[in-house]
Amino acid sequence: MLLALAAALIFSGAAAARQVSDPGALVRWGLPVAKALHNVSVAAVIGGLIFAVGVLPKSIKPSRSRARDEVEPPEHPAFTRALAVAAGAGALWTLSAVAVLVLTYADVAGQGISGDAEFTRALVYFMTDIETGKAWLAVTIIAAVATTALFGVRSLTGLAFTLLLALVGLVPPALIGHSSSSSDHEGAINSLGLHLVGVTTWVGGIIMLAVLSGLLTGQRSNASTDITEPTLRRFSSLAGFAFVLVFASGVINAAIRVTSPGDLFGSPYGQLIIAKALATLVLGGIGFMHRQWVIPQLGKGTMSARRVLWQLVLVELLVMGATSGLAVALGRSAPPQPTTYSPDASPAFILSGYEVPPELTPERWLTEWRFDWLWVGVALFGAVSYIMGVLKLRRRGDSWPVLRTIPWLVGLVVLTYITSGPPAVYGRVLFSAHMVDHMALTMVAPIFLVLGAPVTLALRALPSRGEGAHGSRGLREWLLLFVHSKFSQVVTHPLFAAANFAGSIVLFYYSDLFGFAMREHVGHELMNLHFLLTGYIFVLSMIGSDPLPRRAPYPMRLLLLLATMGFHAFFGVAIMGGTGLLAADYFGNLGRTWGPSAIADQQLGGAVAWGIGEVPTLLVAIGVAVMWSRSDARETKRVDRAADRNNDADLSAYNDMFARLAERDAKLSDRRTPAASQGSEATMGKGMSSGNDGQRGKQSAPIEDAPGHNEPNTKLEGR
Repeated sequence: MLLALAAALIFSGAAAARQVSDPGALVRWGLPVAKALHNVSVAAVIGGLIFAVGVLPKSIKPSRSRARDEVEPPEHPAFTRALAVAAGAGALWTLSAVAVLVLTYADVAGQGISGDAEFTRALVYFMTDIETGKAWLAVTIIAAVATTALFGVRSLTGLAFTLLLALVGLVPPALIGHSSSSSDHEGAINSLGLHLVGVTTWVGGIIMLAVLSGLLTGQRSNASTDITEPTLRRFSSLAGFAFVLVFASGVINAAIRVTSPGDLFGSPYGQLIIAKALATLVLGGIGFMHRQWVIPQLGKGTMSARRVLWQLVLVELLVMGATSGLAVALGRSAPPQPTTYSPDASPAFILSGYEVPPELTPERWLTEWRFDWLWVGVALFGAVSYIMGVLKLRRRGDSWPVLRTIPWLVGLVVLTYITSGPPAVYGRVLFSAHMVDHMALTMVAPIFLVLGAPVTLALRALPSRGEGAHGSRGLREWLLLFVHSKFSQVVTHPLFAAANFAGSIVLFYYSDLFGFAMREHVGHELMNLHFLLTGYIFVLSMIGSDPLPRRAPYPMRLLLLLATMGFHAFFGVAIMGGTGLLAADYFGNLGRTWGPSAIADQQLGGAVAWGIGEVPTLLVAIGVAVMWSRSDARETKRVDRAADRNNDADLSAYNDMFARLAERDAKLSDRRTPAASQGSEATMGKGMSSGNDGQRGKQSAPIEDAPGHNEPNTKLEGR
């Protein structure tokens, strides 16, 4: 890594002394070295956490085979070492982030490292008021918290949260890269973020295989089981996704920065991109060969596990080191295209990062696109994973309804159109288009996605770790744990889902969150994620077939749907009648020269919210009514089948109960009859006795002939 870094810096001229404001050789060389160490350390942290959470067994003894009162078994040596290496890497991550922070300030200020008070005051200002400084300060804090957790947390759930925190630490570097100020800065930021996730997962996994090699075979540990083959197989699947993510996002990011073939082949920056792409392809080819040949041979026991492991690790580790050095040098090199705002940048470009699109016409609802690579990646991942699950079920001999596959794929297409198509493009300059974007994201796409039942498919297609998992959790185990968690019970509760679905709209649009989402890229993506999830959870609680901790009865579902319809109508009418401009510092300063005024467009957006909000909700209500009817029909058929099996045992028992009640009433009547007397009393008594005998005959008759005591004069017939 260091050799490739030095060679690339010399080749591109990034380490050469500046003619003006040169910070010195220490800063010119120290900053890229610190960044390289930062990249490797964060990759080791993420790789160690991934292995601990989802690849390695936690304990030597299978967790399900021990008694409840038995002491927790000792950790598997590979699990312990993975966390120890991750903790050490976390300390290096924290220190390198501090070094990058200080050296970045010195590089930007054009002065060498100093310990005087003026340098310190300027450094504090850089950390608290400048975007680049705030970003690296955030990375330092995240690294310190994650490292602290790695030294103390041992539960898999706690480690999973630590992994999420470490992944969040990749966001600030993506926001302040070269691409953050390019012509398509949001697309470049998203592609760079996806690139970092793929790289850290891939590199971190290779690092873990290197440091755990002796412990996977069981020869140098207390574990008697060789877990090399399952470990390599699990990581190979993850590395395949990481390779596709790294290569595709790298191509997209390079295309945004280098816009012509001449710049690609004729500039040092473009030549470094070509070298990095070739190295990535070599790594992908090595991984493919090992997946297709080495790992199957290892499973058959025909090759040495240790030899195969080092064949996999050593070559990839060397190539990855060189590629990482090229990547850092590439980040220090100036791309051919300018990365700063031009002096005559328009207000719309300064506020949103894009120029105002042409006037909205009906045909432009289909033709104006600006790809949001984050959501494109989500859609592609969802489609590929879903299709792979369906194919796996079919190879196993199981079936999966086509009427579930089609809605899922349609939903992903709709999601891509909403986040990358005209609703997203014009939603940055028109409140009405933004409301189309929002309502479609929260009420149209979720309907199709819910009908696809992705959780059910995942639970059927994903393999289970089984009894010998030693506390290891795969994707299926994590999915089941999440479905049955307290968090899932709260957010999927019908009342909470409905309140969140309806109430979050008001909280969002009548607070500063709306302006933050329009101005800041992170806020915009979080807005998309929030409204997609709230709509998905609400629709899932109404008509979904995926497993949920609790489902509302059908009458309550219809009531909640009617309530949300009324709330959306109230919200739309309030926007239509409002005279104050929402996010006025944004929509009021775009400088749009076509279309209605900002306030008139906002009132039109209220009508859009009312109209679009009602139709999907009505369709969901119809779906609930149909499901209710089918549920009653299924219950009737179930009762019919039960009656056929037991020859109407329930009905016979019910009639026998009334017969016993009639017999009891007859006996009670006999006891109340006075003793027979002589003369006319005897005659009367005889008549009364005859009457009582007749009454007893009626009471003892089948239930359809006489009423029982305090019971209706009826007999259950049929079902």
